[in-house]
Amino acid sequence: MPPLGRRPRVDRIDRDRFVKTREARPAAPGDGHALAFVSCGRPLPGHQVRIVDETGLELGERVEGRLEFKGPSATAGYHRNPEQTRRLFHGDWLDSGDRAYSVEGEVFVTGRVKDIIIRAGRNIYPHELELAVGELPGVRKGCVAVFGSLDPAAGTERLVVLAETQATDPVQRAALQADIARLALEVLGEAADEVVLAPPHTVLKTSSGKVRRSACRERYEAGLIGTRPPAAGWQIARLALAAAAARARRGRVLAGEVTHAIRVGVLCALIAPLTWLVTAALPRPSWAWAVGRLAARVFLRLCGTPVSVEGVANLPPPGQVHVLVANHASYVDGIVLAAALPRHVSFVAKRELAGQFIPRVYLRRLGVEFVERFDVKQGAADADRLAAAVASGRSLAVFPEGTFTRIPGLRPFHLGAFAAAARARVPVVPVAIRGSRGWLRADQWFPRRSRLEVFIGTPIPPSEDAVDEFSAAVRLRDAARAEILQRCGEPAVVSDT
Repeated sequence: MPPLGRRPRVDRIDRDRFVKTREARPAAPGDGHALAFVSCGRPLPGHQVRIVDETGLELGERVEGRLEFKGPSATAGYHRNPEQTRRLFHGDWLDSGDRAYSVEGEVFVTGRVKDIIIRAGRNIYPHELELAVGELPGVRKGCVAVFGSLDPAAGTERLVVLAETQATDPVQRAALQADIARLALEVLGEAADEVVLAPPHTVLKTSSGKVRRSACRERYEAGLIGTRPPAAGWQIARLALAAAAARARRGRVLAGEVTHAIRVGVLCALIAPLTWLVTAALPRPSWAWAVGRLAARVFLRLCGTPVSVEGVANLPPPGQVHVLVANHASYVDGIVLAAALPRHVSFVAKRELAGQFIPRVYLRRLGVEFVERFDVKQGAADADRLAAAVASGRSLAVFPEGTFTRIPGLRPFHLGAFAAAARARVPVVPVAIRGSRGWLRADQWFPRRSRLEVFIGTPIPPSEDAVDEFSAAVRLRDAARAEILQRCGEPAVVSDT
């Protein structure tokens, strides 16, 4: 939900691009044709939300898809209807029936998958009003369509009632419109924005007699209500062509995503072993770093995912020791940092990697320091070791969150890196990585196209007036986290629990 005390967040997006590609890119200033959607906020504590495509794969930011969630508010399913329940769930995820996209962890719902009309925060079910209007004298029963139509001027959804009638007398038609408007207010508790009376055979239906609300809305918005529809053969051909074109577009998008994923996998299979072999034979960490950095830059460029780096001038001059801290959102963050940083730093990695032969050999050649994440006593010893490494003249690169999940958000920072900086009296350099979570999320091995950005902030020196090292470390942690939070494009996570 939106945070308390904040005004509604409205996202204005490029209409044409959204309709054609489902990408919700910000509209240009002054674009009078833009679409506007209001943020629903972030998931409540204990809940998770994701946006997926037709294949069930999770999408990145600003790409519309089907909204799924899980958490204590999720239903257990349909009562005594296992088939519908099976369709409702995709693994542990509940299909909400909505289409949406996400920006900085906030969800923007674009509409219902079905024809439910959402108006003034209420769900309006067309079928109920259609049945009631169909019972009115003068209205052809079963020939009523209720739908929502976007008002381009107001940017809101209008409630439209389309009813067939054979009445031609103006007085009788006016009375019928008034009756329908009154009935809409009684049944829905909402007034209809427009009541349209049309001649017979205007309301489009399927072969089984079901009202095609979306098709009726399209004819209404095109100004074709009351005109003679084309022959059935032409309608079938047009629908078939439209469906084929839509399938072709979806197929092209999916083929592009699969091709990208295969390319990433092939490049990884080619570059990673070669990089490992070369670095394993090098005696100096600085040499191994240079090889790893070159491999990272080549890999990302060949993947079609170059890294945009801002703030390189903020890095301390060569020879000045510092502790670099960055947010952690993806498996590829280490590769992204290696490609972005111009000089050698010693990464800090979880101790679990030291127990695996292949990563252990590579990381030790880079001069990586391994730390314990869960054992408090060992963690204290590791913090002393990091402080000694900094005091000896080595600059460190740390992901102070310690881990990452598929859920967007900047997690709380561990204190170890900041304690080392405070003890050695060296500055902390905050670095924000943006886009890596969308490129490759946790527990997912299907890389997506995503723009990768790295923002290097100004160095933060230890506080001169802190009462002790612990207070200085806390101040460094809070200042660095605030700086990264401004640039990483994700919300703050208050607690790890």
